[in-house]
This record gives sequence, structure tokens and C-alpha cells, in this order.
Amino acid sequence: MPSSLYYSLLLPDLRIMLDEHDDTGMAEFCKVLHPAVIAEVMEGLEPARTWEVLGHCDPAHQAEILQNFPLPYQIELVEAVERERLSRVIEEMSPDDRASLMRRMDREHVEQLMPLIAQAERADIRKLLSYPDDSAGAIMTTEYASLPGDITVAEALNRLRMQAPSRETIYVIYITDDERHLQGFLSLRKLIQARPTAILADVMDRDVLSVRVSDDQEFVANQIQKYDFIAIPVVDQHNRLVGIVTHDDAADILQEEATEDTQMLAAVQPLEDSYLGTPFFTLAHKRGIWLVILLGASSLTAHVLNYFEPDGSANWMILFMPLVLASGGNAGSQSATLIIRALALDETGGNVGTIAWRELRLGAFLGAILGLLAFGGGSLLVPWLRASVVGLTVFCVVTLGTITGSMLPLALKKLGADPALMSNPMIASLSDVTGVVVFYNIARWLLFA
Repeated sequence: MPSSLYYSLLLPDLRIMLDEHDDTGMAEFCKVLHPAVIAEVMEGLEPARTWEVLGHCDPAHQAEILQNFPLPYQIELVEAVERERLSRVIEEMSPDDRASLMRRMDREHVEQLMPLIAQAERADIRKLLSYPDDSAGAIMTTEYASLPGDITVAEALNRLRMQAPSRETIYVIYITDDERHLQGFLSLRKLIQARPTAILADVMDRDVLSVRVSDDQEFVANQIQKYDFIAIPVVDQHNRLVGIVTHDDAADILQEEATEDTQMLAAVQPLEDSYLGTPFFTLAHKRGIWLVILLGASSLTAHVLNYFEPDGSANWMILFMPLVLASGGNAGSQSATLIIRALALDETGGNVGTIAWRELRLGAFLGAILGLLAFGGGSLLVPWLRASVVGLTVFCVVTLGTITGSMLPLALKKLGADPALMSNPMIASLSDVTGVVVFYNIARWLLFA
């Protein structure tokens, strides 16, 4: 949920406008503010009420605002409006943004919507949707500026003036032949500085760096960053220009890839949406898979220790100490990593209470699953009562690790310190201390009460 000053100040006023049916106020709200600010404020509304506000501006402005909503909320919006109205808004969206939206929409909904969209936009959508996910073709836009090479600079400027309103960027102009083969490019600066009578083919740069439509999106983004491009052209196997990837899309991709890498390092399957935007059971699944795998790996230690001490000379609790400590540390590290990354991306919205309740439930849910598995595995080596101690301890340390790992970064943020100080080693160390105390106290309670 957004937490900016705009959100806290404007949302109550917007709700009053809606309750009083203040059409003039809502029209002014849509007209005066930046689309990103409007989207941030309206994310706190129910989808039906958001469409009520959007009804006070034209489809082009609606599309501009819609593009600034997070994808999960965009999906809620498209499911809450009639298809005819939605089709007009989608026609006005930029090609890459509407392709991203329609990839996430229900396939049946997309097919019902397609006949209502204009032929040109429909063909463009189908082409972009045909490219593999995470490829250059999936993230490119087809709204690029292109000109033939046999015209003069003066004529080029006239044509560019007509293209400008419908192009994502005109700072780089691509020179193509009649079959769209990429021959060169010109910066807008160079075009303005050239003699009006000069031919484009004589002044253009022929050394064009391009990417293939099938190239991975991370490679494309790295190329843009490496060469400091505003945009990079995307060509097919015949070197025909089919689109461009712009620098703002590259920044988004690099951020997404960095987030995915961070989550995978913490043994979490990458989340498609923000931390708070990910459904509870989806998050539990993406975290639980790795916790179960790591639990299995940790249980091997108990079997190794038991192998070398077959006469039982080692304390039975020592056999399971690595498993108990690792379970709490792994769960805590997952939570800490997710929260620290969410704070870095400003995704928490200051909702400490919401996050605490979510992590507590998540910790208890995951702890119950891991505790049952630990009890089952422990029963193979020790009597069931001792295995119960292991299972109950795993439940407790996973729950405590999860809530501790999530709250400590938030506490540091509140105190003005860097949340990253609560890194995985620190959380693991705290979980180890807690785990030992909990393990021995549960054993004392169950076995020696």
C-alpha cells in the first residue's frame, strides 16, 4: 500500500468527492496531478471506485494512469470493467505496457477482448504476445522513430514532426530501407545540426549495435547500461527492425533481476509481484519449498552423527541441534531478505502491523509443516517423545525466526539506521541463540516435567 504524503493527504479528499459525486473535483484531480501520483493515490480504492474516477478523463489519459498501477492492481481493474470500455483504454496504452498486462490476464478474457480492439493494435498485441517471456521481443515497444535513408535532413525533420506524437522516443531515429532492414541511426542532435540539404544516408551512423528479438531481457538491459543508450534497436533474424527497448524499461529489468537474484540467494523462489502484493499461500509455497529441501539437507547431519556414534554415547539432542538451528536461521534469513529488499524498493508502505501479522501467520504455517516433517524424520532415530521435542522445537524456532527476521530490519529503518545491518549472518546468529534456549527448555518441559 502506498505511503507517500500524496496518498495520506489526497485519498480522504478523493473519497469525499466520490461520496458527494463531485464530478468537477474528480475531473480536476485527473487533470492537475501527474499520472503516477494519481495511480499512487487511487491504489487505495476499490476497483469500481477507481473506474468511477477514471471516467472523468479521456481514454488516452486513463491509459496513462493505468500504466502506473502495479500489475496485480491492473489485473483487478481489468476484471472490474466492461470489455468495450477496457478495449478503448488498452488501445491507448504503450505497446510494451499493454503486452505486459495482457500476459498476466486470463487467456479467455484476452480472446474476448481482442475483437473489440482496432485491427492495427490487435495485430501489434498478438505479435508481442507471441515472443517468449523474458525475451527482448516481450519487452520491446513498436513505437519507434524511423526514416528512409534517401531523403534530405529538411524532409526528415518534417516527417519526424508528424511521427513524434505517437512515438515513445524521438531522440534516436533509425534508418531503414523499404523492407525495414536496419541500415543506420541518427541522434536528434546530429539531425538538427546537419545541413538541411544533406541526405540522411550520408550523415547517419552505420555502426549500429542491435539485439535479436530472442535475446534474453537481462542481456538487453545490460547492453543499454553498458553503452549508456537511450534505446537499443531490436531486429529479427533477417536484420529487420521490429522494435526498440528503452532505457526506462532496462532500468526496470535490472531492478527485477537484482530482486530475483537477492530472493534466490535467500532460498526463496522469485516473486512475480511485490512482497505485500504476493498472496499469502503463494509466498508460503515459494518459501516453503526451499525450507523443506534445506530441512532434508540438515537432517543428514543427524544421520551422520548417529552413524559415527552407533552406541548412543552422544547426547541425542546433539544429533538434532544442527537441524533445529538451521531451520530457524533459514526462515529468519528468508524474512530478513524479503523485508530488506521490500524496504529498498519502497514496497512496505509503512505497514508494520500488516507485515508483522502476515509474517507471524506465515511462520506458524511453515513451522507447522517443517515441525511435522522433523517429527517424522526424528522418529527414525529416537523414540517418539524425543522426536516430539524436535518437531515442536522446529515449529517454535521457525515461527520466531520468521517474525524476528522481518521485524528487526523494520525496527532499524524506524531508528534511521540501514536495515541491511540485519543481514543473513546476523539473523542466523540470533536464531542460533534462540534455538538452543528453546530446544533445551522444550526438552526439559516434555521429558522431565
